[in-house]
Amino acid sequence: MGHYRGVSTQTTERPDVNTDERTDDDTPKVFHYVRKSKVAESAVMGTHVVALCGVVFAVTKSPKPDSPVCADCKKVYDGLAPGGS
Repeated sequence: MGHYRGVSTQTTERPDVNTDERTDDDTPKVFHYVRKSKVAESAVMGTHVVALCGVVFAVTKSPKPDSPVCADCKKVYDGLAPGGS
């Protein structure tokens, strides 16, 4: 940890992140929850969105009604207050 005029910094290691989130046919293994207002922009412009679980990606596919959902996103979503606040 370093100090400079009352400011401190700390380096922490990031745990390994599994980036293999697609199947052989390029369909995501699971679909993530993201802000609805960001989905269209990401799909059209290619900008990245941040899922409730923290995964960052560009929207490329639309989920079907029976699509598997990211368990971590679902946990966060279930813990949110009604109304999306």
